Amino acid sequence: MIKENIVKYLIYYILIIVGLAMVISTSLKLSGIIDFSSDWLWLLAAVGLIAEATISIIKQKKFDRKFKIIERSDINYYDKE
Repeated sequence: MIKENIVKYLIYYILIIVGLAMVISTSLKLSGIIDFSSDWLWLLAAVGLIAEATISIIKQKKFDRKFKIIERSDINYYDKE
């Protein structure tokens, strides 16, 4: 339980840290204080996207475990016995 909560919040913190790093590094680059390749910003964006996708997958798995989804193709309206 404790380990599960730590992992859950760690992913959110990674997302926040990546976002802050992108804002700070973009601000420094635009103000001319530091000059670096914009490829590093794309790398940070990719890390943020991976963290966001991980959060989405975890939440979807919890939802699927909690609720059973029945699709219309699973229900046959014409076979009434």
